[in-house]
Order: sequence, then structure tokens, then C-alpha cells
Amino acid sequence: MAAVCYRVRSTTVEFLLVKTRGSGRWTFPKGSAEPGLTHAQAAALEAFEEAGVHGRIEETSFATYVRRKDGDSRKSAASKELTVLAHLCEVTRLEAPQEFERNPTWFSAEKAKGCLREDRGANYAAELARVVDRAVARIQRLRLNSALAAEHRPKDGLQKVQFIDCAWRTVDAPKASVGNGKPRRQFLN
Repeated sequence: MAAVCYRVRSTTVEFLLVKTRGSGRWTFPKGSAEPGLTHAQAAALEAFEEAGVHGRIEETSFATYVRRKDGDSRKSAASKELTVLAHLCEVTRLEAPQEFERNPTWFSAEKAKGCLREDRGANYAAELARVVDRAVARIQRLRLNSALAAEHRPKDGLQKVQFIDCAWRTVDAPKASVGNGKPRRQFLN
């Protein structure tokens, strides 16, 4: 799951990217499914842990992309393709990320695409650029739909979007659980 985190400044859409731990490449906050969480909640948790994001995340993914687990752009036996579900996340505020050395940074759509292309194979870079383009189009449609609804004009048939608020609290891990006893994050509805 990936959280495609954004904000709108005036009429410009900006995206929040983080650096990967190993290679230092820019990417969307992402991770794997978490037991007991929906895909959107898992993406929101990754955005919180990697970038300190609080906001509203779209319950349904708006795009998918394929990435190689080892980052290799060539097919090999050691590579594993993973399909990533991308969820839009409107950022309302930021705090310090839980994970170190992630360096969350805002970029315009064009600069975000440039950062996402760096040190990646052509196919993967094109997929990430397509996600940014689809996000911009979706955000523009959502904003237009909101403006039309606010003016009480007839709706233009765009589907209603459900967002969930992203709020987290730290709770102590249960003593009976298998694990390291570290605090864990719990999603608040």
C-alpha cells in the first residue's frame, strides 16, 4: 500500500515524498498490509510513520503500480514483482516522522515526477510518473466536484469519494502477544 500524500497551495498540487532507507531514492510512503487494518488504513499508517502525516486518506485506491522488491529493473530470479495500491492522502498537518532519515519533502507534480525517475528503470519510472499524473487529475476532479456541490449546482455524475481521517495513538503491546514488546500504533476511527 502507498499513500500518495498531497496538499494544494493556491492552485498548485504538491506531493510529499520520502527517501528510501537503502538507496536514498525518493518515493511515496509505502509498506505492506497490516493485520486488522484496511488497505487505506495501512497506507495511512505508513504515511504517519515515514513522513509524520496526519490527514484524510481515500478509502479506495485510485491507481496501482508494479515494483520490483529488490528495485532491479531487469527480470531475474531474485526479483519479485509487487503490485502496490495507491491511496490519495490529503495532508492536514505534519509532525516529525517515526522513522529516521526519511526527509519528507514537498514537490510540485513535475518535480515529484523528476525525483521519482532518478536511479530507476524506465518502466518503473514511467509507472510512478503515471501515478502522479492520475493523482493530479483525481485531485482536480475532487476539487471541482466539491466546488460544484458547495454552489448547490447539480452534480456532474462524479462518484462520491469516501475519505477516512488518519489519527493515531500509541498503545502498549499486549503482554501475551508474540513480538518485541515495543509500543504499536493503533488506528482511531
